[in-house]
Amino acid sequence: MAVLDRHSSSLDSEVLQNLIQRSEGWVAGLRFWLLAASEAGDESALSQALRGSEVLIREYLLEEVIDCLPADVQAFLYDTACLERFCVGLCDAARDSHDSVEMIRYLQAHQVFLVPLDEQGHWFRYHHLFSDLLRARQAGGAQPTRLHLNACRWFSTQGQLDEAVEQALRAGHLDVAANLVQSLSEEQLLAEQNVGMLLRWKMDLPDDLLTSTPRLIVLYAWALGLACQLDAAEELANQLSRFLPAPSATAQKSMLAQWLALSGIIARGRGDSEKTERYCTEALLTLPEKRYGQRLVCLSTLANLAVANGDLWRARVLNRDALELAQRVANPLFEALAHYDRARVLQARGEILRALDEVRRGQQRLKGLSTVRLYAVRARLTLYEGYLLTLRLQVDQGRVLLLAGLAEARACRDISVLIGHCVIATMEGCAGRFAEAFAELAEVERLMHIWDVPPIYYVAMVTLVKCELWLLQGRMDLAEAWLLRLTQAYNGEPGAAAPECHPQLPQHIELQRAVLDRLQGDDVASEQRLQALERHAREVGAPLLGLIAMTQQIGLLLSQTRRDEARELLLRSLQSAAGGALIPFKTLLGEHSQWLHEQLLQLPSCKVREALLEELPASCTPTLEPAHGSDCLSVRELGVLHLIAQGCSNQEISEQLFISLHTVKTHASHINSKLGVERRTQAVARAKVLGLLG
Repeated sequence: MAVLDRHSSSLDSEVLQNLIQRSEGWVAGLRFWLLAASEAGDESALSQALRGSEVLIREYLLEEVIDCLPADVQAFLYDTACLERFCVGLCDAARDSHDSVEMIRYLQAHQVFLVPLDEQGHWFRYHHLFSDLLRARQAGGAQPTRLHLNACRWFSTQGQLDEAVEQALRAGHLDVAANLVQSLSEEQLLAEQNVGMLLRWKMDLPDDLLTSTPRLIVLYAWALGLACQLDAAEELANQLSRFLPAPSATAQKSMLAQWLALSGIIARGRGDSEKTERYCTEALLTLPEKRYGQRLVCLSTLANLAVANGDLWRARVLNRDALELAQRVANPLFEALAHYDRARVLQARGEILRALDEVRRGQQRLKGLSTVRLYAVRARLTLYEGYLLTLRLQVDQGRVLLLAGLAEARACRDISVLIGHCVIATMEGCAGRFAEAFAELAEVERLMHIWDVPPIYYVAMVTLVKCELWLLQGRMDLAEAWLLRLTQAYNGEPGAAAPECHPQLPQHIELQRAVLDRLQGDDVASEQRLQALERHAREVGAPLLGLIAMTQQIGLLLSQTRRDEARELLLRSLQSAAGGALIPFKTLLGEHSQWLHEQLLQLPSCKVREALLEELPASCTPTLEPAHGSDCLSVRELGVLHLIAQGCSNQEISEQLFISLHTVKTHASHINSKLGVERRTQAVARAKVLGLLG
């Protein structure tokens, strides 16, 4: 856009981006702002200039747009400006009218700042600049209180209780809002897990109203527990004792079961394994069948604890039970949550490709849900797909998904933002962008402070990423001090349970300590630590953990010229990587690429071998003597050439390299052309002369 080109060089990129977002594609408004910003001399003048341009924009909208509209359309605008989003039915109900369809069609036909929110053209909102002006000047139309109450009734009849509560709060009718909150089921809350919404309502409702019924206590205790506000959740859950004894034995048993389930979740957040196991197990035995939401959360919590305890088999069984229960109740949100949990266990087992498949199954279950509403499980699945792609070395694709997942997770106030920011920080550190990496960690710490999440839930995970970054920077003093503290907390006797977001944290602490040992020149200690981790990984069935330990050992062995041992370990590593994890090979791909290339070319073809050959830098391919002005062979062509030299037919090459017969023939033709020969036998002979076959 020409208007941006003229001003982009004179404005700070952040200021420019904010102006673009604020304008929402309205070019005239953007021109007002850019002109004012470019004429400002310093930061204080810029702020004043932007405020001045905002006044000009409002005057323009009023005189050139609103005042030029028919009176009935103006009245419609002022009446509906208080609605964040609207459709024909909502506008009719809020205004006590039947002409909203004509009004909306008029606005669409005359392009009056109407923004569609879905592909069907059902839901709309106003351009934010436009709605801000309308609300500031709202007069002569229906009173906002009446509009909000009417909207509340309409949303309630549509079954959209969350929207109904929002409208009741805006109308100032707290008793109506509280009654509507009680209409929410625990199952709906636990399925959607949009705790940001519930906690926002909590700020508007008085405490005595929140604790006036067992139902409100249970709902808000769950919301606080899911938000990791553990002390507040425990305090509220204990308020249930005020309503004991319950009116009936059934009600008493149900209330106790709710308390047990809540206490189990709180104990998991605090790292108390014994209480988590006891409370969640007892809750599963006593919760009524209809409380399937709480049962699923308990199964999920126990599965996560099983991963932390190294019992991956039990975690699989619990995952299976959770998925079966979610399928029986036919709730797509709970099914998606079960698929997410299964993906996390598969990742712990090194089954990255299967974990990706599980994530995508979960996403498929959410296909029919509104894109306007926020869902924590959708955010988690998006985040986790991005993370899994980074484990496949698909960094760019992974980053896009991580950022998309973070946006929705933040809006839902979901703790999974911790995973997203830590993964991005690690990616930035590996790319040498340390300032950006530490900024990611600072941002997630800021969120944890704002959300009042206790340090035990996130500090260890963030600190471990910091240690990894410090080691990459060579700041061994900082890394050593903090790794020691982490070891004492999680690998001592007794050690705290690993946090929910990183159930294998103690083992990853040991991996970083092995890196530290090596950097400090203690290769023996590093090797012993890595070998112990490899043994542990075999015992608990966690190949990914073992793979990381093995690839670190290979680098250590190569630095000591122990090439035979390194080659043997590489063979085992390729077997452990059959599940699809490629990121453990990242250091070898960078620091020992030539050695890795030579070894891979001598090994039988497999999917992992082919994937690693594709990731190797072009510098690893030997440069050929020019033949008829040809280029050097690609990595794939070298692989085909080696199989030709072994006497394989085109069909056999196709099967071993997992490529089509046509592709094999194309590669063979390119090989002949580049080597300046006509036949396969001549190509093999020429390759031997050039030293391409080892």
